[in-house]
Order: sequence, then structure tokens, then C-alpha cells
Amino acid sequence: MTPLRPSPLGDQPVLPQDTVYQANPPVRLLIGFAGFGAGSVNLAICSSYFAAGAKDPAMFLAGVAAGLWGAALLAGAVVVLAKDRLAGGRWARYALAAAAAAHLAAIAYPRSTAASTAAPLSMTQLSALLLTLMIIASLGWLGRHGAGQKTAGQGTAGAGMRPGKLLLAAFAGAVLVAGITTPGLAASTAGQYAVPHGGHGNVAPGGHHQR
Repeated sequence: MTPLRPSPLGDQPVLPQDTVYQANPPVRLLIGFAGFGAGSVNLAICSSYFAAGAKDPAMFLAGVAAGLWGAALLAGAVVVLAKDRLAGGRWARYALAAAAAAHLAAIAYPRSTAASTAAPLSMTQLSALLLTLMIIASLGWLGRHGAGQKTAGQGTAGAGMRPGKLLLAAFAGAVLVAGITTPGLAASTAGQYAVPHGGHGNVAPGGHHQR
């Protein structure tokens, strides 16, 4: 009989880059949470641009782009959490990098979103940028460590992770994402028109209940 010899490391099959490995469930949860946060912030940017779109068609088109991207991020977060893979493969990574560059440009060259709110969306754009970079960094971490574990034959090391540790990691990730998302939403036009806790009526700038 011919003895079985382990194949060299280079002969191992190359895993697709759009896979989110179950060996790192906390990182996968962080990607999903950050996707939900980034999607929500982009929808807030969309609403802010629409508020100024009547006087500036360019901002209306920017609002359409922000709305579509926000919806894509929300759908992508669902796919990551439900199917352990990145929707769109490497094209999603390029789109994330392009979105990060767009947010950075919006911060460097801010524009007022409405005459009644002279403040630009710098804080909202910064929140979207940080969340996008968080997704990119997490995907990069999974691409290095997850592929290394699979290639070395370690299997799904995180499959046996204790529920308590996973719950703690999920809570920490949710708090981190919420801490970045909330200021961004509050700084948008939608946040300025939101009713404060315990308030009632129209408290928007210029509203008839404002004193």
C-alpha cells in the first residue's frame, strides 16, 4: 500500500474571499451590527440631502445615491448574519472603499444641507465613515485569521464558543456601534426634527410649538 502523505500547504484549496467564517462569530456579529448602523446613517444622510434637494438638484441626486447605498448596507448586513458570507464578494469590498472615500470627501468639503439648518453633515458623515472602516477592517481581519485557521485544518474553532462569551462580545459590539451611530443620526436633518424623549408636538426648528 502506498502511504498517505499530507499534502503541502500550498496544495490546499483556496477559499473564496466572500466567505465570513463561523470560526469568528463575534467579528461576524460586529460586521452585521456595523452594517445596520452604516445603513441607518446613510439613510439619514439621504433624508438630509432630500431636504435641500428642492433648491439643489445635485444634492437630490446625492440623496438618491445615499439612500440606495444605505438600503444595500442593510440588506448586506442581513446576508452576513444569516448566511455567513459577504454579499457581492470582492465587489462589495470595492464599494465599501469607494463609500469611505466619498464620506471622507464630504467631511473635507462640507456643504449646508438646508437653509434652516446651516450646519453641514460633518458628524453624520464621520459616523458613516467610521462604521464603514469598521466593516472593512473586520473583513480584512477575517480574511487573514479565518483563512489561516481553515488552511491549517483547525476547523471552526469558534463553533464551540461559550454562549456567555458570545453574548458579552455581541453586547460590546452593539454598544460600540450604537455609540458611533447615535451622534450621526442626531446631527442629521431627521435627528433635528425628532421629538425629544417625553416631548410632544412639532419641536422642529420653526415649529409652532417651539418657544
